[in-house]
Amino acid sequence: MHGTPRLVGDVMTRKVVALGRTATFKDIVKAMRQWNVSALPVVEEENRVVGVVSEADLLRKEEYRDSDQDRQSRLERLSELVKAGAVTAEELMTAPAVTVSANATLGQAARTMARSGVKRLPVVSDDGALLGIVSRSDLLKVFLREDADIAEEVRDEIVAHLFPAPPEPVRVEVRDGVVRLTGRVPDTSLVPVVSRLVRGVEGVVDVDCALAGPPRRPDLDPDLPADDPADGVVHGARSAGSIP
Repeated sequence: MHGTPRLVGDVMTRKVVALGRTATFKDIVKAMRQWNVSALPVVEEENRVVGVVSEADLLRKEEYRDSDQDRQSRLERLSELVKAGAVTAEELMTAPAVTVSANATLGQAARTMARSGVKRLPVVSDDGALLGIVSRSDLLKVFLREDADIAEEVRDEIVAHLFPAPPEPVRVEVRDGVVRLTGRVPDTSLVPVVSRLVRGVEGVVDVDCALAGPPRRPDLDPDLPADDPADGVVHGARSAGSIP
């Protein structure tokens, strides 16, 4: 349906490898290598997500292997030192996990990733059960949308509603995700609105809005003074009998 934002559930990967709390360090490394992923969710009863183990969590062990930090430095980074000595998923994981709902929009998922500094998010149900994984590359799938599909949505869902009777047709052209709007519209105050709405359409890369207002009506006789109803004279009327 046009105008409906695509949701995380539309693009997420449904086949997911998850860890139990007791998964060992080596088993985690093997799973990441086998599935070519940089992080894995940790689940407990009823498949509820309780944490995430990432490559960064695993690398603490190597980082602190030959560390010669002084006592103060070690105290300041105590949590990292604890992970350096961890051997199970429960000890290694970052908890609580940063997750996203399958009903979240792609924009909401992207903002969550950016704020949390992560590359992928477990997708969970209302009760926290694991449904899938969404990654940065999944969010970028929206930009594979066909230009013709984008143009149709812009025409039907935005232009037709904002400008139902324009002075001349509004042309919508899309090339490589860039939308160009040309033509004349009756109300130029709506031009910033249409630009903002088009920019929000899924798959739009940029907007080039060249809409103009209606053409000015020509002044047929600019040298004549304006009509003054008070003197009873209609200036510019040349027919006989127009002046008593």
